[in-house]
Amino acid sequence: MDDKFRWWVLGTVIFGTFLGRLDQTVVNLALPKIIGDFSISVSAAAWISTAYILANAIFVPIWGKLGDVAGRKKIYLIGFIGFIIASGLCAVAWNLTSMVVFRIIQGFAVSADYPTAMAILAVTFTNQKERAEALGLWSAAFAVASVFGPLMGGPLIDNFNWRAVFFVNIPLGIIGLFLALTFIKESVGEKRQTHFDWWGASALGAALFALTLVLDRGQTWGWLSAGSVISYAAFLIFMGLFIVIEHHETEPIVDLKFFKIKAFVFSLLNTFIVFMAMMGSVFLIPIFAETFLGYDATKTGYLFIPMAVFLMGAAALGGKLVGKVQSRYVIFWGTIIASIAFFMFGGIDPRWGALAIMVPMSVMSFGLGFGMAQRTNIVASSVPEREVGEASAILALVRNIAGAFGIAVFSTVLDNATNANVFAIAQNSFLRIVNPQNLQEFIGLITLKAEVAGYAAVFIAAGIVILLGSFTALLIKLPHETKAKGEVAMFD
Repeated sequence: MDDKFRWWVLGTVIFGTFLGRLDQTVVNLALPKIIGDFSISVSAAAWISTAYILANAIFVPIWGKLGDVAGRKKIYLIGFIGFIIASGLCAVAWNLTSMVVFRIIQGFAVSADYPTAMAILAVTFTNQKERAEALGLWSAAFAVASVFGPLMGGPLIDNFNWRAVFFVNIPLGIIGLFLALTFIKESVGEKRQTHFDWWGASALGAALFALTLVLDRGQTWGWLSAGSVISYAAFLIFMGLFIVIEHHETEPIVDLKFFKIKAFVFSLLNTFIVFMAMMGSVFLIPIFAETFLGYDATKTGYLFIPMAVFLMGAAALGGKLVGKVQSRYVIFWGTIIASIAFFMFGGIDPRWGALAIMVPMSVMSFGLGFGMAQRTNIVASSVPEREVGEASAILALVRNIAGAFGIAVFSTVLDNATNANVFAIAQNSFLRIVNPQNLQEFIGLITLKAEVAGYAAVFIAAGIVILLGSFTALLIKLPHETKAKGEVAMFD
């Protein structure tokens, strides 16, 4: 493909991925306004996000397989058209039920983007180094969208209303659709059977539904509640059934042979750990800024600008190291740098200014972005080209599950740490003048100190997880990565 058009393809899929992931984050900012308009509770409103997450997680592997078999451009366009239509429906939703249904449709459509986009880039960029750079920039866009959600959504919500965050998707989506029609060329995997693994897809979908549901709702229900226990059991049963089906399926929706490839497995493991800690703790930053620093949605969004810049810059830099430094070392040191940022957040304080938050966020995004190209390239390079769509779907699935798992785990850590801190601080605090006003202030100060200490505990725990998880990167090694001339062998 002509050099110019290769990079237009990259720009096209970056735009599409950015738009789809942006919507996933910006809607969370709109929830308070939606709650007021629909007169619903916070717990009920959580289903607006849960519905999207469930649909997205369930259908990613299915779209990845369909793209390899039926045509990646075709599936990409179907998903894009569905996203535009669903966004319009969400914008005119009239109650909670209609919104949840439309969000399911939106999540279903968006889930077609990630596996097909990665496969499109893998077949477009045949040069190993260029492919790594392209995949790195594209993966960074995935994360940058999470950063720009508050930045773009805040002004829309503050100056218009929550419906604007859905309406804006329509003109942007049309632009993305035009770019896809113009620049993306059709590609499929090597011709295989037209049979589709519906039984495997159904079992995997049921397992993912149960797992994602309990991760998203477990804290509200209680991790040992009847609903959670049923979800655990359903996940184990359907996942076991899925594995049995795939072992006997001629065209499995997920080729279990992938998991015999060490580079593939350890890359997924490192990705899971990094995204679990990142998503599980970083989602607290906007909450902290708005709750304790008094920022509005727009000002909170500004905190994320340096993070976006460092993430994209680090991804480009990391991509240029392909062929010069072994991927495992780039990922290892990038993960180490990210862990340092989380420990910096361990001193989080209500007296912090914007710069005190921006600096560790920038360090963290640089570390994560530095290994972004390598993680994505390893997954694309360690499987046959005809199965890149399936492999990328697994990577997307791991990221989604890791994010849900991280939010569930670290939200629980925050609650437990806050409760423990309340008792510890209260036992060591004294009030000499007792009257209703002073007593109320005394309780408020204890709660404030306990909550802030709870946030610090979350970031320290995330830092420890990432620091330990960084060593999984050293287990990653692609067969073609040898000590070629000019390559830096840092530990060998």
